[in-house]
Amino acid sequence: MLRLGEGEIVLLETRGITKVYGTVFKTTALGGIDLNFDPGEFASIIGYSGSGKTTLLNILGALDRPTDGSVWFNNVEVTAMNDRELAEFRNRNIGFIFQFHHLLPEFTALENVLIPTWIKTHSSTRQKEERARELLELVGLKERINNKATDLSGGQQQRVAIARSLINEPAIILADEPTGNLDSETTEQVYELMREINARLNTAFIVVTHNDHIAAKSDRIVEMKDGMILKDYLTGERSKDDVWQDVAPKYCRHCYKDSDEVNNQLL
Repeated sequence: MLRLGEGEIVLLETRGITKVYGTVFKTTALGGIDLNFDPGEFASIIGYSGSGKTTLLNILGALDRPTDGSVWFNNVEVTAMNDRELAEFRNRNIGFIFQFHHLLPEFTALENVLIPTWIKTHSSTRQKEERARELLELVGLKERINNKATDLSGGQQQRVAIARSLINEPAIILADEPTGNLDSETTEQVYELMREINARLNTAFIVVTHNDHIAAKSDRIVEMKDGMILKDYLTGERSKDDVWQDVAPKYCRHCYKDSDEVNNQLL
């Protein structure tokens, strides 16, 4: 895997981005962030609440603009785009998964997945509809395609949200606490689904999470503190125990003391 400027391929890059809120009383949410993300990478961003994780994700996804610095996608400066161009860029290149799935309750699973395709044309093609059906089958909802969102479980609704994030074939998925409202078993299922998509479609994932298991099993961990990058490393370069000890004591809700149990959880 290429990253941190070591190779020629860089999918998404930030150059010295800062974010300051307020004019009289200023609060610095990001204090100068330099990051590279490469195609097909699965990275977790961790840190305490208020460390700047969601602010960074919003800027990476062109949902917000930095106060200073720039964001680049495939060597094109995103931060130089106007609002219309940003909207088109997001719709074409970025998929979003949030803690709350934001499905429209009166729409079916299929219709919810198709929503991003309607944004520009207000209609959908037969090709897109077939793509939506394929994605719903990929996430295990072949038999629920015509169910309304209200007739789906929480885990199924999040699976629809994942399928929706993929409908325009984005190069990168940004996920903000995608398992935050799910029980432990469903969390594991959603994680495995994201990893399957990551491997099968080579879609890059950047996941903001407080879930220690997801972070420890990611390919890369970016740890933030007070709007800065505290650590940035590939988990494959460390032992599973070292990764766990680095992540779990600070961020987990259910830490394991027994190393054998730790290894079993990370397998």
